[in-house]
Amino acid sequence: MASLTRAQYKIAGLVVVLALVLLSLPSRTADALKSVVASLFLPLIGFASTTDALAANAVDRLMPKRELARQNSLLRRENQQLRALLLQAQEQARENARLRELVGWRAQSAWNLRVARVVARDPANWWRTVHIDLGSKDGLRENAPVLTPDGLVGRVGTVGIATSQVLLLGDPNCRVSAVVENAKRDVGVIGPAGALRSDVVELNYLPLSAEVKPGQLVLTSGLGGVFPKGIPIGRIIDAAPAADEMHLKARVKLSANLSGLEEVLVLMQ
Repeated sequence: MASLTRAQYKIAGLVVVLALVLLSLPSRTADALKSVVASLFLPLIGFASTTDALAANAVDRLMPKRELARQNSLLRRENQQLRALLLQAQEQARENARLRELVGWRAQSAWNLRVARVVARDPANWWRTVHIDLGSKDGLRENAPVLTPDGLVGRVGTVGIATSQVLLLGDPNCRVSAVVENAKRDVGVIGPAGALRSDVVELNYLPLSAEVKPGQLVLTSGLGGVFPKGIPIGRIIDAAPAADEMHLKARVKLSANLSGLEEVLVLMQ
């Protein structure tokens, strides 16, 4: 841009000098010289003007691209923020739906149930214990049954002032007397089935004559004085004689999702 401007100045100076020379020449000679000068310098002047116009257009084109890039960056940032807000809103909607289900189920039940939130899991026993946000200040006592609308979860173990530990089904310290929903109403005891699965427990000490079949519902029997009668536990997967061949044992698929607990119902005394 700067070199073209200097060239224009030089051309303008030459034009002035030539103009002075032309003024001192005879008219016929001056006219001929004017034609020669015009044919030599006008293309150069036109080229310089065209170059200036192209450079100006290039700048005009570059500026909108920079602005578009800036606007695109702002839009991407706003889009990310909106997606984060959408995820939060969806999670709140799911939580509200779960709470409505819990409250509605509690209203239909004759039991005195209290909604509690799961606030922690025990790292040393991840699949078998959780902590809830109810404690002695809320009137909670040990051995209180814990459940969801889907079925039994476990029982309250250690009670703190504001939080309590819940022993889940499958924990060796959470044994439940259970009955199979069949013609004979076979009774056994729910215990752990292994450490690898949180959704399966064992129904032990069934009589050898038990009529246990896959798909049969297993409920709390009401025996033992801890769990009331009729809370769903799960369904029979299969059955086989125990190692001592003195009784049957059956695997039971739990009705409640123990690995996905976020809110539970506590049966208050």
